[in-house]
Amino acid sequence: MMEMKPIEIRGHAFTAVTVRLPYTNLLVITNEKGYVMCGALDVDLLNDRLTDRPIIAGRAVGVKTIEDLQKATLDKVTNHSKQFGWYEGMPIEEALLKIV
Repeated sequence: MMEMKPIEIRGHAFTAVTVRLPYTNLLVITNEKGYVMCGALDVDLLNDRLTDRPIIAGRAVGVKTIEDLQKATLDKVTNHSKQFGWYEGMPIEEALLKIV
């Protein structure tokens, strides 16, 4: 099952996506510029093989719900997201607000 819903972070609109899979969930919070995702995001692939694409993305590990993701910190970020001030250990809400 897949669920998409709007969420608001300090007055700014984002879209939360949950894809329920056997034994795991894929979790994403996104806007038109970038996204954060659960541990399934392969940041190394984005950095190493898709360097021609300016992808703003980061991942958090150990999250099970959109609420967990929203309150987590960034475990790993794409090289391009660093241009927006994203860094490992940054609160996800703070990172998302840098791309509104």
